[in-house]
Amino acid sequence: MKRGLLLTLEGPEGSGKSTHSRLLAGYLIQKNIQTYCTREPGSTALGEKMRQLLLSPLHKNMSARTELLLYEAARAQHVDEIIIPALKKNVAVICDRFYDATFAYQGYGRKIDLNIVKHINDFAVNKVKPDLTILLDIDVNIGLEKSSRLSKDSFPRGESDRIEQEGTEFHKRVREGYLNLAQREPERIKVVTVESEISKTQLEIQKHIDGLLRRNNYVV
Repeated sequence: MKRGLLLTLEGPEGSGKSTHSRLLAGYLIQKNIQTYCTREPGSTALGEKMRQLLLSPLHKNMSARTELLLYEAARAQHVDEIIIPALKKNVAVICDRFYDATFAYQGYGRKIDLNIVKHINDFAVNKVKPDLTILLDIDVNIGLEKSSRLSKDSFPRGESDRIEQEGTEFHKRVREGYLNLAQREPERIKVVTVESEISKTQLEIQKHIDGLLRRNNYVV
């Protein structure tokens, strides 16, 4: 039985993952490929509640271990409730963040042992792995400035979310982590430099997607 494709978009804050997820979905729909957009943390009823806990600036005292476990709990529900059923129906799933984000943010950013992150990640994803990951790379300071202008979640007093409020050094470690991951898995993770023009960045993404579609016998 043919299985759908799992396409994940990753990147530091302000890299434009949500925007490019929507644009990529439109691109695939034009090719008559059934497509479903989702995000982490969130998308399920349980996941959205955990998203509020994880990102709310009211929980600044959350420990790194608690943060890791909450992300993985949301991921496990997301995989079982949304991703696996969609893939079984031959749907192309576009996910705004997946397990690479946990390596980057909780592993490199929070400095949790990467072997521990991998062990819990493996349990949460239930053998599900992205067919292709687009890593949107952007300078940390530029990304944080862009992110501060966006309103993605509703928090008290219009604050940025808890992760965005972390210091620049944290976000630099996250970016470095992402780039290290891309070096380790160059066949799966494709680095796309974020351009000032959204259309240019999207065009580069589409080139990588077309290559994947050809390899999987889709009509491009």
